[in-house]
Amino acid sequence: MIENWEILELQFPNFPIPKFPNSTPSFFTWFFFYLASMFTGIIECTGKVTGVSKKGTNLSFWINSPISSELKVDQSVSHNGVCLTVEAVKDNSHQVTAIEETIRKTNLSAWTEGTEVNLERCMVMNGRLDGHIVQGHVDTTAVCIDRKELEGSWEFQFQFPESFAPLVIEKGSVAVNGTSLTCFNVGKDRFTIAVIPYTFEHTNIKHVQKDSVVNIEFDILGKYVQRRMGA
Repeated sequence: MIENWEILELQFPNFPIPKFPNSTPSFFTWFFFYLASMFTGIIECTGKVTGVSKKGTNLSFWINSPISSELKVDQSVSHNGVCLTVEAVKDNSHQVTAIEETIRKTNLSAWTEGTEVNLERCMVMNGRLDGHIVQGHVDTTAVCIDRKELEGSWEFQFQFPESFAPLVIEKGSVAVNGTSLTCFNVGKDRFTIAVIPYTFEHTNIKHVQKDSVVNIEFDILGKYVQRRMGA
């Protein structure tokens, strides 16, 4: 366990270490502060793709959204759960670029003009963590294999590569297209999520049909436990 903030400042000179004058936080307290510079899976709004261009193996997108005019160049924003850097802002639109590695692991290659995208800016450390810790580093994609409309909610079942099975637990958290949701009916290569009307209307989950491909990011805590256990 790390004893004091001076050690952290030496190890991470570029990271702004928060100060607690009346206590000595543990490493895990600092760990959560470090991760909190990312996202929560609570979607702010959706945007529409208005332009797509290819340069080499990269894809660039122009996104029109309610928050675009507030963004700044070099700012990180989650797009369908993918952390992308704002490269330009013009009126109510912003531009981002995805490299080959990102395109290969996500559903961004399917984006066309008119595609609706979930957007979330990085969380700030003066509020509640309403979702769960989301890095914006998509692990894989999953395919919707079932969609049910119930009385007042919707259920979606997704199938994912079985190699990620250790990272999915019953009632655990998962980010689907960047949205923080809870898994249930978990199997070796599938899980189900339930969606309330607010989430359905305010994210692009409403467009997900059977055979739709979505971005998946598993819980970061599970990844560290798996690594520690040598799984």
